[in-house]
Amino acid sequence: MCTNYVAPGEDPGLSELKIDSFRDLYRWTPWKPEIYQDYDAPIVGYVDGQFKPLIANFGFWPRALQKANVEKAKAAGRKPPIIRSTMNVRDDNLGKSPLYGPAWRAGRRCLIPAKWIYEPNWETGKHIRYRIGLAGWRPLCVAGIWRTLARPDGTDQHAMAMVTVNGDEHPIMKHMHRPGDEKRSVVILRPDDWEEWLTTSNVEAARAMLQLYPADDMAAEPAASE
Repeated sequence: MCTNYVAPGEDPGLSELKIDSFRDLYRWTPWKPEIYQDYDAPIVGYVDGQFKPLIANFGFWPRALQKANVEKAKAAGRKPPIIRSTMNVRDDNLGKSPLYGPAWRAGRRCLIPAKWIYEPNWETGKHIRYRIGLAGWRPLCVAGIWRTLARPDGTDQHAMAMVTVNGDEHPIMKHMHRPGDEKRSVVILRPDDWEEWLTTSNVEAARAMLQLYPADDMAAEPAASE
């Protein structure tokens, strides 16, 4: 799983998709380099037959909207819902989840550009923050799903989540997270799969792309202290 990563700047390294307007998006709506829950982040969706750069909330159900639902429930005398973390979605939950299922079945898949992600390593008994990415720290894209929500003021807000798979046997990801926890890993898509991930109407073909990235073409190291 991933709750923090570094996004690229105005050049996300997506030349394969020939997206010309990414620099314009960055100029109009610049995002912070380091992305945390509910931060605005760049994604690429497939909209009206075109690859389209968008700004999306990191979290499929923004906490501000969840909190608004809590307040509505309290005002109506109902039990308030639990506020959930929705930055990651398990691959085995995509099709059946009431929250994520509609976007998955509708083909609302996206690319989430990143320089690298951060994960916690607990093998020494304490938390050590690791940065993980591709060899040479090449730009990468994480598999995601997205949707469009209405804010309380009526304006649209895009929101996204990263898809995760089991990483118990992966040479890098098996070392992350607390002992005893399942090792979940985001899906780093191969560049050759970017276009099909966005465009295919075959849900099972998209699901087949949810694989762990080969460790011998990845890099991992303790992150520099802030």
